[in-house]
Amino acid sequence: MNRDAFTVGLIQMTLDANPEANLKKAAALAERAAKDGARVICLPELFRSHYFCQKEDAGYFELAEPVPGPSTEAMAAVARRHKVTVVTPLFERRAPGLYHNSAAVIGPDGGVAGLYRKMHIPDDPGYYEKFYFTPGDLGYKAFDTDVGRIGALICWDQWYPEAARLTSLRGAGILFYPTAIGWHPREKAQLGDSQVDAWITIQRSHAIANGVYVAAVNRAGLERPAGGDGIEFWGNSFLCDPFGIVVARAGSQGEEVILGTVDPCRVETVRQGWPFLRDRRIDSYAGLDKRFIEDA
Repeated sequence: MNRDAFTVGLIQMTLDANPEANLKKAAALAERAAKDGARVICLPELFRSHYFCQKEDAGYFELAEPVPGPSTEAMAAVARRHKVTVVTPLFERRAPGLYHNSAAVIGPDGGVAGLYRKMHIPDDPGYYEKFYFTPGDLGYKAFDTDVGRIGALICWDQWYPEAARLTSLRGAGILFYPTAIGWHPREKAQLGDSQVDAWITIQRSHAIANGVYVAAVNRAGLERPAGGDGIEFWGNSFLCDPFGIVVARAGSQGEEVILGTVDPCRVETVRQGWPFLRDRRIDSYAGLDKRFIEDA
């Protein structure tokens, strides 16, 4: 296991309706992170477009792309040039009529080192993802990079402790969560602060429970691809350490490239003090594969 500290770069973006312009901007921000010393760079969920899942419209399937494809090729150029790893979220066209919300891990050689397909697919007002995305079928994975093993999960996955646990058990020392989450503007005054606090808290809890770093990478800005009020994405991208301490955090508005240090030795030190993996009662967890236990 790599034991040298390294820098991660989290790209918080504002997006518009032009996929090519978004891709060009993402590549430029990834270049900036690499030049500032980032060894692993993560972009936000579905960064090539507005968050189109605010409505059900078959026309948006035209945004989907294969792997490899335009997004992976653009980030492969950055990865090769700077010898970095880039977590590249995309709308994956797997086959005609079969689409996933995915994240490709692009290695320093420009190759696709791994692919994760979002497992938990929401269906809520303004987040009609079940219309577009087939649930992932690759499972929870950790990917080998030149700085160690990393995990990639996506947005709605971040609320599920099972996903964080299984990815951590595969050896990931840091969990990346590319994200598109925000407020319905009419709810912001009443619920805004508590929603952001819950979002940060659940991810800090994954870091603590598993003794890993967690990096959440959100978009920012108000988007109205479906008209109406739209969604105001709340930014607040952050990195926290295995003790849950937030070591880097973006603001709630606008684009930012935030950098944070990941120290693999910190993972081991925290796990020595809080040996949750040692004390897990794996003989007692029958039932976690059930939707609900009726005789509880």
